[in-house]
Formats: sequence, structure tokens, C-alpha cells
Amino acid sequence: MRAIATGVLAAAALAAGTAAEAPDPADWPAVLGAAKGQEVHWHAWGGSAAINDYIAWAAAEAGRLHGFTVVHVPLADTADAVSRVIAERAAGRDAGGAVDLIWINGENFAEMKEQGLLFGPWAESLPNWALVDPVANPAVAFDFTIPTEGYEAPWDMAQIVFFHDSARLPEPPRSIPALLDWAKANPGRFAYPQPPDFLGSTFLKQALIALTPDRARLQAPVDEADYEAATAPLWAWLDELTPHLWRGGAAWPQSGPRLIQLLADGETEIAFSFNPNEAANAVANFQLPESVRSFVLEEGSIGNANFLAIPYNAGDAAAAMVLANFLMSPEAQARKQDPEIWGGMTVLAMDRLSAEDRARFDGFARGEASLPPEALGPILPEPHPSWMVRLEEDWAKRYGSSR
Repeated sequence: MRAIATGVLAAAALAAGTAAEAPDPADWPAVLGAAKGQEVHWHAWGGSAAINDYIAWAAAEAGRLHGFTVVHVPLADTADAVSRVIAERAAGRDAGGAVDLIWINGENFAEMKEQGLLFGPWAESLPNWALVDPVANPAVAFDFTIPTEGYEAPWDMAQIVFFHDSARLPEPPRSIPALLDWAKANPGRFAYPQPPDFLGSTFLKQALIALTPDRARLQAPVDEADYEAATAPLWAWLDELTPHLWRGGAAWPQSGPRLIQLLADGETEIAFSFNPNEAANAVANFQLPESVRSFVLEEGSIGNANFLAIPYNAGDAAAAMVLANFLMSPEAQARKQDPEIWGGMTVLAMDRLSAEDRARFDGFARGEASLPPEALGPILPEPHPSWMVRLEEDWAKRYGSSR
């Protein structure tokens, strides 16, 4: 298992490469000047049409305002971008790297930070950093318990939300224990994506938090002395659940969009997403029927922030910083929160915005399929990233390739 560190000196991340030669992030006029004419290769998950459309808008708008271009490099897995940076360093490509900006969080950020693969610190020098409140919302400054220390900029908040077709399933199970009872009574009608798909791995963590005897231990790195005791209830629960899953647990959906398709086709009764507006988006796009409704679990649901990071050898770090700052702007954040665009949750603190900018977030029409923000329930903090790594490894041994 990879060791996950809690910090890396800035000097390690700035050891070499064009990113290290970028203007001082604190000298914003110099950053803006250097960004002109650059081309940002933004490696970002490409599995949602709504999010891809938003990225295309943001890329065009930021480029128009600041004189650079943006190329969205769609990812199926963020680890692919991390692996590319690792390969470039192994090949001695410490300047002009192919990855300028990565949509990242969790174990991928922890690994890049540990290995000194990040440019920075830079995020807390962005002009729009003043519009977030890391005291009121610690998620913007801690990524799966790891201090960001200015090596990544927040741009979206997320929380697990479940949804069901109320015409077929009027009352869904509303807790992890109740889900097992329901699955036993309704075999083949529930599925989750195969880890290490991010959503599938998050489902494992959601169940772990609900079942473990001591949640607090999940905030610290995995300790072999207590790992077995902490996870034993999870594996016992999964052992009971697996035979009652879609296709008897012999096959697994590969992604969140596939979960939506299974629900639409009537093969399953429940799906879930990290975007609280996912169900309404799917209804609006005619992927799901109008009878679909969202719900959350009684014990709360995992929530986190999504971030943007710049590799140490990025070829166009200045423009990457400017793009990240634009994505934190009230204009970009409000458009992202519009349910008809994406429905993502803002990282900005409303009390730090002007009255004019606060008004941007008012009056959104939210579809009946989605819950209003005040109904999303308690946010459960992410475990330390080492738990996700270990859970994925052990899940694969128990339920993955051997099946």
C-alpha cells in the first residue's frame, strides 16, 4: 500500500521545471501578463455531459477575458493524469509537461503532494481566495484530512445523494443497515460502481462510516493495529449484500452514468451521485422519468471539496492559475450552481460577496427531483486517503477479479 504523507516542503515541489519559473503567484499582474498566449491543458473528468458543457463555457470565457486558450483533456480516472506526471518525471521531463491543471482530490492529491509533484504554494495568492472562508468551511483547506497548504484551489463542493423512482419505489431505505434489509427483500435491484471508480469507492467509505465502531479513527492514517476491527463490520455487511446485488454481484457497473442508465432501464431501483442535482439534470435531459426523487441517508452522507492542482513541471502554469481564479469567481460559481447548467455547490462564502454578487445565486429553479440545500442533511467528513487506498485493495481481493 502507498504511504500517504501529511505534508511536503514547498521547495520539493518547486525543484525544477517551467512551473517553477512562472511568475510569483503573489504578483498577480505578472501572472496575468505571463498567461497571455499560453495554452492550458486541463485534465478533468469527462463523464458528465452537463459538466463537460460547463467546462467548455468556462474555458472559452476565461480564455476570452485573459488571452489564452484551454484544452479540456477528458479523464475516465484522475489517476491517469497523475501517472502521466510521474512518468514525465521518471523520463526527466521537468519542464514543459503535458499536464497544466488537474481536477483532483483525495488520494490523488495526497500522492502528488507526497512525491513533490505539485507546483506551489499558489492557491491562497489568488485574488478570489478572499471570497472563500476556510474557517467556516474547512473542506476548502483540507483535502480528505490532508492540509492543502496552497497547493490546490477549491472550485466545487459535493455531497453524496441517493435517488429513486417514486412511482416504483415510494419509500426507499434510508440508512446503510436498512439498505441491506431492502436488498435482501429485493434481490438484483441495487448496484454500486466497481471500485476503484471514485463513486464506487466512496460508497464503500459511506458504509464504513455508518458501520465502524469508532468513526474518529478514520480521520487518521490507517493503522494496522486497528484496521481489522474498524473494517470488520463493513466486510460482514458487504458479504451479506453482495449476493443480492444486480447480477448477483458477478458483474459491476463501471461508472455513475451507468447507474443512471440501470435505473432508467428498470434494472435497479436506486442510484446515487456526488452531485446533489444529478437527478434533476437527468430528468431534464430525458434520461430519467419525472417521478424520480432524491433522498439522503439518516446518518448523513459524505461530502467534500473538489480542487484544481498544477503539476510541478506544467508548461503553462501562469494561465492555469488564472483559469483557477476565474473558476472561483462569483460569475463562474453562480453559473455552476444553476441547476439548469450543472447544479454544483459553490465554495464561496456568501458573507464575503458583494450584494450584487450574492444576487447571482438567487432565484434558481430547482427541479422536483433534487433536494434543496437545506434538506441535504449532515455532511460526513472524508476519511484519511490511506483508508480509501486500503479499502480498494481489499475490496478487489474479496469481490473483484476473483468473481
